[in-house]
Amino acid sequence: MQAPVVVTFRSMDRSPAVEQWIESSVEQLVQSFRAIERCSVVIEIPHRHQRQGQTFHVRIELTVPDRVITVSRDPGLDQAHEDVYVALADAFRAARRQLQDHAHIRRGDVKLHA
Repeated sequence: MQAPVVVTFRSMDRSPAVEQWIESSVEQLVQSFRAIERCSVVIEIPHRHQRQGQTFHVRIELTVPDRVITVSRDPGLDQAHEDVYVALADAFRAARRQLQDHAHIRRGDVKLHA
């Protein structure tokens, strides 16, 4: 089952290439974690009047049974997020880690504190 993907661009123009990259990344997540029901990605350029260069903020919400996993990647001080693909890759790596943690908890591999 293909999870529905909603991509929103804020303070920037829509990019079909970025949308295609996101859909490909979500497809890879779905291959590993079939329980993904929905994915929402928001990409925006925050307003920073005192800084040069545009940095990207990425927020990913993944809906899985019993939980909504949210990943938010703010631009770092090192200017790494001046490239939208770097910002997206960071966010999707974090999403994959959270999905792995969620899967371990559901299988009972991780003991939670009461």
